[in-house]
Parts: sequence; structure tokens; C-alpha cells
Amino acid sequence: MAVTSTRDYVGVPADVVSNYHGNQLVYVSWDHHLMFAAPFILCVSPDMRLADLVHGPIAQLVQADPDAARIDWPRVEWLKRGRPFRPDFSRSLAENDIAHKDQLRFRTPGLNSLCGHGVS
Repeated sequence: MAVTSTRDYVGVPADVVSNYHGNQLVYVSWDHHLMFAAPFILCVSPDMRLADLVHGPIAQLVQADPDAARIDWPRVEWLKRGRPFRPDFSRSLAENDIAHKDQLRFRTPGLNSLCGHGVS
């Protein structure tokens, strides 16, 4: 259905980084684990060390998955903006170029129990 506006419409996004008081949104998903239907969204400081994000909020959020206790975090394969990414866990999100509303995906080859057999 067509809509006619009586004046110019200016959309103002509500999720700009300036609305998060020094924090930013980061989406995180675990590939091939269907227990989680959508990425987690975390509101965190860009100064947070990536290791603290992984071993804190991310580890806590995925712990319900049967494979979670077997994650070998140093061997996890990471993607950022859809491309392979080698993070430096001792550095901050900002230093790893993880920006507001970026999505981090991680893969754990061999741990795909909820996805079925033959998926890597």
C-alpha cells in the first residue's frame, strides 16, 4: 500500500552509539549451534578487554549449550564483519577494531551437537 506524507519524514535512529553513555552494542553468535536462534546483543565498554568479554558475558550466555564446557577458546575460529578475524585477547574491543553494532561470530569445529552430523 502506498503512503503519502504531508511533510518530509526524517527518521532518527535510536540506536546510535551516543545514546549508550560510553558503551557500544556488540552482537555475538555461535555458528552451528541452533540452541540460540539469534545473536546475543551485549552493551559493553569499547575499553573492555576482549578476553574479559569472552570469558565473562559470552561464556555465561553459551553455558546452557551441551557443547559449552568443551569449548577450547584458544582454538575458536572468529569472524568479524563476515570475514576471518584473529583477535588479540589482551587488547580492548576498540583496539581489536570492534565497533558499535559489529557482529562477532565464532566457530568451534567438532562441537556441533545441536546442528546434526557432518557439519564442521
